[in-house]
Amino acid sequence: MRVAIIGASGYTGLELIKMLISHPHFEITYIATTEGGVKASALHPSLAGVFEQEVVKADAKEVAQHADLAFLALPHQAAMGFAKELLDLHVKVVDLSADYRLELEAYEKHYCEHLDKEHLSEAVYGLPEIHTAKIKQARLIANPGCYPTASLLAVLPFLPYLKKEAPIFIDAKSGVSGAGKKLSQTSHFVTINENIFAYNPLKHRHEPEIAEKIAQVSGHAYEVNFIPHLLPVSRGMLVSAYLQTTEVLDAKALLESFYQEARFVRVRGNPVDIKSVAGTNFCDIFVTQKGTSLFVSSAIDNLLRGASSQAVVNANLMCGFEESAGIPIIAYVP
Repeated sequence: MRVAIIGASGYTGLELIKMLISHPHFEITYIATTEGGVKASALHPSLAGVFEQEVVKADAKEVAQHADLAFLALPHQAAMGFAKELLDLHVKVVDLSADYRLELEAYEKHYCEHLDKEHLSEAVYGLPEIHTAKIKQARLIANPGCYPTASLLAVLPFLPYLKKEAPIFIDAKSGVSGAGKKLSQTSHFVTINENIFAYNPLKHRHEPEIAEKIAQVSGHAYEVNFIPHLLPVSRGMLVSAYLQTTEVLDAKALLESFYQEARFVRVRGNPVDIKSVAGTNFCDIFVTQKGTSLFVSSAIDNLLRGASSQAVVNANLMCGFEESAGIPIIAYVP
């Protein structure tokens, strides 16, 4: 199947290229940025001698001529305008931005005016562990964010047993690549090296995404308190969720049962770490308890399970392929 990558200059674009050049069913037939005019190896020197395809200026009509499915690795707002054109041209879309993840009111409250209300209602939230059947029938996937992916996979198994009046607390820590390539005060080497700090606590834009998906699954609007931190590492994400249940559970057995059919979730017997998932699509989860208090910890690679490899899993399912096709499964330890 012919695929396009739109927005190939960033970290997630590189990860998509690395997986798709050896994918058994997908062929990269179109690769673009907002400017074009270079080879892929000029954007990413690690591709020299491996992938030298010409990068062009993104054009939806040209995508439709060259590809059946497009991965959009564009910023929010830019993605929805491009996705709208592609969908009208009958190209399937996996969007890695936030543009189709939230319901309209929440999106416009936390981001901007939505420019594609027509297609918003048909977007499927691409968390395979809970939406596999819908993903297989979709033509537009809203690929979840990295923080929501790690947080939801930790919390979802326990939703039927939580105290409705008790808030959910999620403490999350991410590698600096989660902030993208653009330099900022907080991602400057001098700031982040040998340092760790919270940013946007209780007001990060991923908090409403987490809360909305929890409410959709559980039928109850839980208070979600989300606090992200930056770690002085290149990649990886560790989430700690603190939950209160209505009864004493066998939490580990419940977790194992919930994910017994999940190809890319591993229930661990000891606290999880980011090196064991780096370079893979796995989410490792650990749970321990004291009475009705649960501590649930999950670890993912923020660039892969939190973005690009999850996008490829979604594309595999959309196109009728095995979900693990082309997906990295051996941890890379830097």
